Amino acid sequence: MLIKEFHQDVATTAGGQMRIFLFHPTVPHYPHARFPGVVVFSEIYQVTGPVARLCRQIAGMGYICAAPSSWHEFEGPEALAYDGPGTDKGNKYKVEKTVEAYDEDQKLAVDLLLRLKTCNGNIGATGMCLGGHLAFRAAFDKRVSAAVCYFATDIHSATLGRGKQDDSLIRVRKGEVHAELAMIFGKLDPHVNAAGRDLIRSTLSSSKVRFSFYEFAWAQHAFIRDESSKGRYDPAVSKICFEILLELFNRVLKTDLGEFVPEGEGGELVC
Repeated sequence: MLIKEFHQDVATTAGGQMRIFLFHPTVPHYPHARFPGVVVFSEIYQVTGPVARLCRQIAGMGYICAAPSSWHEFEGPEALAYDGPGTDKGNKYKVEKTVEAYDEDQKLAVDLLLRLKTCNGNIGATGMCLGGHLAFRAAFDKRVSAAVCYFATDIHSATLGRGKQDDSLIRVRKGEVHAELAMIFGKLDPHVNAAGRDLIRSTLSSSKVRFSFYEFAWAQHAFIRDESSKGRYDPAVSKICFEILLELFNRVLKTDLGEFVPEGEGGELVC
C-alpha cells in the first residue's frame, strides 16, 4: 500500500503540545477505505529514523500508525541523536516524566486515531525499549485489543517514571490487561535479565492474560534498530518479529472475533 505522512499537535495537561506523527495507508480510488489503528511508542530518542521506518512497514500492511513524541514536557518533537548527549537526555527525561503523563500520552494517541474517519475503531499498540513498556501499559486501555512489546524495559523492576515506582505488574495482577500481548526479548539483553523475563512471564501466566512470549537466543537489546545499533541490529530476527506482529494484529485487529470465550488450559491431548 501507499502511505501518506503527516502530523498533528495535541494539547496535554502534563505540559506542551505533543506531536503525533501519522503514517496512513492509502488505496488509489478508495478515499473512504478504513483501517485499524496502531500506536507506535518510541525508545528514549523520540521518533527517530528506525521508528519511522517501522511505522511505514506497519502502515504498508494496512494500519494507521500514530507515533507520539514523548518528551513534550521538556523540549520539541525532534528526535534525539543516538549519541552520548542524546542518550543522557532520554534517560533523564524517562525518570522525570510521571507515569500518569505517559498514560495520558497513550490515551490522547488512541483518541486521535479513533477520531479519524478512516479508522475502523480497532486499535493496537507496539513499541521498543521504553516504548515496549508503554505498549504494555496501553493494554490496560479497554479500547486497545492487541499489543506487541519489543524488549520492554523497567516492567520487571517497576522503575518507569518519576520516583521509579510504576504499577505495571500490580495492574496485571489486578486483572486490568484487556489486550492480547506478544512479548519479545533477546536473551542477551542486559536491560531485562533472565530473572526479569521470568517474572514478567510468570505474572502474566498466573494472572490469566492472553499472551505469547518469545526469547531469541542471540538477540541483544535494540536488535530491531537498523541505525546506530552499536552492532546489535539483527535483520533476520527482526523479520521474524515483524511476522509475529502481523500475525497478532491481522488476527485481532482485522478480524471480527466476537467475544472471547475461555475454554480452559491447553487443548485436547492428541497425537
